[in-house]
Amino acid sequence: MVSVSAFKYTHSTQNNMAAVGSLVNSLAFLWRQQCARTCLPHLFFCISFIGSILKATGLVPESYFSNSRNVLNLYFVKVSWGWTIALLLPFIFYSNLYNRSHTFVLRRLTSLLVATFIWYICTETFFYIEDITGLCYESGTMQVVHGDITTKAACRKAGFIWDGFDISGHSFILTYSSLVIVEEMVPMLHIPQSDRNIRLDCLYVALNAIVAIWIWMFGCTSVYFHDIIDKVIGTLCGILGWYVTYVVWYPMPFSPGLPPQQKQHA
Repeated sequence: MVSVSAFKYTHSTQNNMAAVGSLVNSLAFLWRQQCARTCLPHLFFCISFIGSILKATGLVPESYFSNSRNVLNLYFVKVSWGWTIALLLPFIFYSNLYNRSHTFVLRRLTSLLVATFIWYICTETFFYIEDITGLCYESGTMQVVHGDITTKAACRKAGFIWDGFDISGHSFILTYSSLVIVEEMVPMLHIPQSDRNIRLDCLYVALNAIVAIWIWMFGCTSVYFHDIIDKVIGTLCGILGWYVTYVVWYPMPFSPGLPPQQKQHA
């Protein structure tokens, strides 16, 4: 009886692994299409612009995702950089290790330090701009609150409303995270299925799922929140952060380097 149960468990595990492997192959086929990767920055800009027009015209009805306390926003977007790092760190290690040295892998992992630095500088700059351009208002009368309240945090803590130039941090981080993840997933396009394992396959599927969530929530941000200029600037900052690193800097010798391409795996 035990041996039959063990056989069923082994058979079920093999089926699950085969299903994950098949899904990975399908996702890799999608990302092998050059337009899928090259058009992604343009897609974010178009979603931001069109979504802002829809918001201004009021054509999109209120929904579950127009409430900022929806599950995806609270448990994913609010900690989006944490999700990105938690999944990319092991994925970069295992996917870049294929036919490469540990030195190369460590060098590639520094790309996450660079990305985190860009994320931190941009978000802190957005907060600073909102502070220096804003004023604190009373909730009911919308009269300016005079005194020593000079920051958004202090204003909200006192129970008032802060109104400043609020560059969309959501637009920035969702754009930037998605572009970084898609770049770092490139090695999976060239690693043969026979050389992959279930751990690497599952990380790849999870990263694709996160990108899908980021794109969906980016669309929700575009049609439900912020003004058009706030979203466009946030989106452009995300695209610029990706472009300066992966397009301009990383192909150079003194850099974290690009993820292994096909010719490097051959």
